[in-house]
Amino acid sequence: MTSEKAHLFETDLEKPISERMEVEYGETRATDEPFKAGRKVSFVANEEIKPEYGPGEIKGPDAIPSEEYKENLINLLEMQADSELAGALGYVPCIRYAPTVEEYLAAAMITKDEFRHARVCYKLLEYLGEDVDARMREHDFTLRIDADDANIGTSRVAADKRVNIFYYPIPTWTDFIMFQFCMDRGAGHQLEDSLESSYRPWAKVMEGIFKEEMFHIAHGDSWVKRLAADPKTHDQVQAALNKWFPRTMNIFGRPNSKRNKVYRRLGLKKRDNHEVRLAFAQEVQERCQEFGLEFPQWVPDWERLPEEAVVVG
Repeated sequence: MTSEKAHLFETDLEKPISERMEVEYGETRATDEPFKAGRKVSFVANEEIKPEYGPGEIKGPDAIPSEEYKENLINLLEMQADSELAGALGYVPCIRYAPTVEEYLAAAMITKDEFRHARVCYKLLEYLGEDVDARMREHDFTLRIDADDANIGTSRVAADKRVNIFYYPIPTWTDFIMFQFCMDRGAGHQLEDSLESSYRPWAKVMEGIFKEEMFHIAHGDSWVKRLAADPKTHDQVQAALNKWFPRTMNIFGRPNSKRNKVYRRLGLKKRDNHEVRLAFAQEVQERCQEFGLEFPQWVPDWERLPEEAVVVG
């Protein structure tokens, strides 16, 4: 019995970690399996721009039809991957804020999800020929600005492609759950555009990522509802909403942007940046009415907003 256990343990050690974790990535390679969207999107796409490629039509790297398509796909995946990784690293300190053992687990699961999302997106980039290890050496995804109350508006403070909200620290449990209430909800609205992406490997892994984001949003909603109903914490959660809602509104990009039109023409996105922003804001407003919170105002600086939205998750 002893020798059998030793043999099993030794065999497990010899198996590369990448193989042991392959189940976490999902199907990121090219596939000939027919594409079938697993989740119906909640919007009707504007047919103003007719996509050249339908949902899941591009089976994998070898089927990419043009350099234009590849360049834009890589740009979207780099933005999502960098944001997922920076977001996960920002969540790591938040685990210790948890008020109960159950919430330690929930926070850890949410953080693990974000690391998984990042690895999935970087896997997609690897299959497109990108050097992910070099990207990790080039950028510091742990970088955060020093002051929680600073306002960097719409600008990035480093050369990576994360959405700029991930440069802010998350200093308290209330900030952590409000980040899920706002930012994860905003990410969910953006990711919904990728569920029927023309690039099949991306669309196939999006189903799992989107499902996990729904759990993050539900976790944030349940806590915001609880804290808003308590007179002792109502003002605290309102202050957190006033801080994180405008920051989230800045992530969606400029209305009617040229880059967004290219994404839609290539079938990589479905909606204009501002359409996604308005869908997010309407949902937040409905939640505020339900939870007894004041819906914050957001004053856009259209000229300073980035041209494109950053795809996050």
